[in-house]
Amino acid sequence: MQARKLPSIPIALLPILILVIMALVSITFWDIGMLIPLMTAVTVAALIGKALGYSWDDIEHSLAQGVTRALPAVFILFLIGMIVGTWIEGGLIPTIIYYGLQSISPEIFLALACLVPAIVSLVLGSSLTTIATVGIAFMAIGEGMGFPAPIVAGAVISGAFFGDKLSPLSDTTNLAAAMGGVKLFDHIRHMLWDTIPALAISAIIFWILGGSLSANSSADTEQLNALIAGLDEQFVIHPLLLLVPVAAIGLILLKLPAAPTLLLVALMGAASALLVQGSTVTAVMQSMASGYASDTGFEFLDDLLSNGGIDSMLATIALVIVATALGGILETTGVFKVIVGTLIHRIKRAGSMVAGSLLSGFVVAFASGEQYVSVLLPARAFVVPFKRMGLSPLNLTRTAEAAGTVGINLVPWSVPAVFASGVFGLAATEFIPFIFFAFLVPLINLIYAYTGFTIKRVEPVPADEAIETTYAPVKESN
Repeated sequence: MQARKLPSIPIALLPILILVIMALVSITFWDIGMLIPLMTAVTVAALIGKALGYSWDDIEHSLAQGVTRALPAVFILFLIGMIVGTWIEGGLIPTIIYYGLQSISPEIFLALACLVPAIVSLVLGSSLTTIATVGIAFMAIGEGMGFPAPIVAGAVISGAFFGDKLSPLSDTTNLAAAMGGVKLFDHIRHMLWDTIPALAISAIIFWILGGSLSANSSADTEQLNALIAGLDEQFVIHPLLLLVPVAAIGLILLKLPAAPTLLLVALMGAASALLVQGSTVTAVMQSMASGYASDTGFEFLDDLLSNGGIDSMLATIALVIVATALGGILETTGVFKVIVGTLIHRIKRAGSMVAGSLLSGFVVAFASGEQYVSVLLPARAFVVPFKRMGLSPLNLTRTAEAAGTVGINLVPWSVPAVFASGVFGLAATEFIPFIFFAFLVPLINLIYAYTGFTIKRVEPVPADEAIETTYAPVKESN
């Protein structure tokens, strides 16, 4: 059997560089999406693995391991597709849009499009569910008021990932705390230092943008009134329907398992469709399977409301599977080990150690496009080096979420960006520049790293007493 070797630094970086180059060419010239760039990176990674001494069976097993990690997320995406379809069919999202158009002032709309999803996601612990429900409503309201869709999407995503980072119900929040070996609420309290300022600054920027854009808005009251009338004509609109989203939030707060809870939320939309909207069982099932087909007479609203269903999630799920398969190969063949391990053992200062953990999260995010892997690998790799340098693991878990939970939205082929792109009908590159929260959280962490502000210290652990780091010093193979 051929001896397995670790790749050199240039070889380890090759699949990631190819992925980034292919992605940039795809986005700017080919316009073919991310599947081909990801498949190309998978092929290169597999060939590198073979050259390093791994058998094809080993490589196939690493692919399967990576995809297995994604299976819970895949089922969640199926359920979210059902929720979107039934919540539109049941008139729940149209009701939110209807009352939003009547009551929200254009001057504060963009700030609310950031802050309301932040509150909802904090309660739900799910950015994806927030984007797929409240997010769709804000997109429709924003376009009805004449705001550019990419800016509205940036505001919604900024708010949605506030809760994903900070909520005790969030999977990534719990994962980061577990990987760093810290208590959940200690982790959350330490994250307030970067999360609250980033949200506040984002909301202020959106408030200023909203005031400027609303002053020059081309939207007129006639169009707005016609839009409201179109919703009123197509759906039964009633304030009591707003109790259904409230009940759904209450259901999620019971902390039941995610899959059955989301299924019940979808069924609540189905019940509203049958009992309030007068839909047939066939129409409800079609909305669950292939989504709702809107016919309000307003093209942008019909494009937005013609959404949902399991079918709408298939493209996103395909990207999730390929991206996590790539992550599986890169982890098994030692690519992440080489990159992160080399980075760790060249760091001599505390500030650089914190910044290095942030950088490693972005490297993994760009390579895998997957939140869990981007949080897990850096957190696991840097625990011992942090302790040896007298840095509390709380600093590490904060940077792990800064890059893996929030910063990953800046990667156009990441699962969150692809999901939002599918829900909003926009290219990820259109709204990424406006996800101010995703830029601010890592930036604030960099400032903290080099100023020492909010960096929590502990008694350094001697090297001979510390457990060996997951990623030991890397020696290039001959």
